[in-house]
Amino acid sequence: MNPSPSNFPLDPLVEILRRQFHLDQFRSFQRQVIDRSIAGGHSLVIMPTGGGKSLCFQVPAVYFSQEPQPAIAREQNWVMSQESAGATPREPLQGVSTRKPLTVVLSPLVALMKDQVDALQARGLAATTVNSSVSREDRERRYQGIADGKYSLLYVTPERFRKEAFLAAIKKRHVPLLAIDEAHCISEWGHDFRPDYSRVAEIRETLGNPTTIALTATATADVQKDILRQLNLRRFGNGLDACRIFHAGIERPNLQLHVEEVWGDEDKLSKVFEILKRWPKQSGIVYFTLIRSLDAMSEQLRRAGIEHVCYHGDLTRARRTIVQDQFMSGHSPLVLATNAFGMGIDKEDIRFVVHAEVPGSMESYYQEIGRAGRDGFDSECCLLYDQNDLTTQMQFVVWSNPDAEYYQTLYDLLVRERESIQAFGLEWLRGRISNPKAGDRRLETALAMLERSEAISTATNEETMKVTGPLPASLADPKLRKAKLLRDQKSLLAIVEYSKSNDYRQYIENYFQLAESDAS
Repeated sequence: MNPSPSNFPLDPLVEILRRQFHLDQFRSFQRQVIDRSIAGGHSLVIMPTGGGKSLCFQVPAVYFSQEPQPAIAREQNWVMSQESAGATPREPLQGVSTRKPLTVVLSPLVALMKDQVDALQARGLAATTVNSSVSREDRERRYQGIADGKYSLLYVTPERFRKEAFLAAIKKRHVPLLAIDEAHCISEWGHDFRPDYSRVAEIRETLGNPTTIALTATATADVQKDILRQLNLRRFGNGLDACRIFHAGIERPNLQLHVEEVWGDEDKLSKVFEILKRWPKQSGIVYFTLIRSLDAMSEQLRRAGIEHVCYHGDLTRARRTIVQDQFMSGHSPLVLATNAFGMGIDKEDIRFVVHAEVPGSMESYYQEIGRAGRDGFDSECCLLYDQNDLTTQMQFVVWSNPDAEYYQTLYDLLVRERESIQAFGLEWLRGRISNPKAGDRRLETALAMLERSEAISTATNEETMKVTGPLPASLADPKLRKAKLLRDQKSLLAIVEYSKSNDYRQYIENYFQLAESDAS
């Protein structure tokens, strides 16, 4: 029986873990994923927030950057990795590019990338990011640094692959590994679909179809299948060309999960006061669906002399950054927020997460409570269940799922009325296609989907959009649109079932463990 890499006297991956990340040992199946990536095998990693997903691609990135190694040591490391990954060892020195290796990480948010890159640079790693927040001069310097081999780890959004200057720089590098963070964003069936994530298969091809690792905290069986389909990866089969699924399950015993049934805003406020008394001066998040509900509770807390900050999508980018910094530093330990807050929040000592309004899906709920207790100490996750909140969420589900007739009508208007849209703007278009009552967001959803499928282009702004392709059959198909609506309604229903369950942890386990993991 061949010894595993961890049994060798000199284990380069454990060395990297200790030297660069100041950790003594790998957790869960991190080592299996890392070995598989180094060997050239694809992986889909489903691991709770705080479980250590980032190390699964950061350690290989450091490993790949440590060239040149002595030929014998490099060959031994490859063979060890391939055997651990369950693959037939092959000659590792054949076909290796002479260009310097660069691990590319696709990430959905600028703030998320900045936090991770800052942490890596603080550890002495050659990491960088290129995004819209970077000045033109700094962006050009980073492009040159990429081309010259200055960096070994690069964080970008999928949109960056539309830029010719970026493509010219990255083509001068060998990309042995592509990591897709927040991979649920790929799937239309997921809770946080991002149109540009649907281009990932094209991005993989641009990079030469490198070894790929997709990572997320939440993915049902349907979302897992859709992620692999979008990436053009096979689910089953032996060898490294198939994608292996690693599912950690629910590994957060320190999270105290409970549901409190409430009736109206006064009851909610009373419950929030109780939780704040249990965790005096500790970091916590209170989530809301509606900004007006957030503002109303904020006013009540201020009257009670409870200091806090607020975070939601109507704030300016500068203000959101200030609020996030205040929370992260501990200067303002309590934040009231919509679901716009949280992605990229790497704060270990969040002691409580409260949902003051019913969330829209089990996926978003699980991801948000996963931000509590990342340091392993006891933390509280409380859902304040008010049945009246379901009306709001049911309306949101409808708005996020325009039917086939809506798409056809909108597309026809975009073809026939381009001049009017340019002259009078989106509100004119909304009045032609939607119920004029405030809040209907179907237009935003439909335009994003049309742009994703390259039926329209909004290169400058929405008012100058133009039709660039036919209406996709998937959007014009009534059966497919109805199926998507039904899936989202079922996801909302799952929240109701969760609130009524006798074992909250087991319910979450059952909901997300719909597909058997490949990890043993």
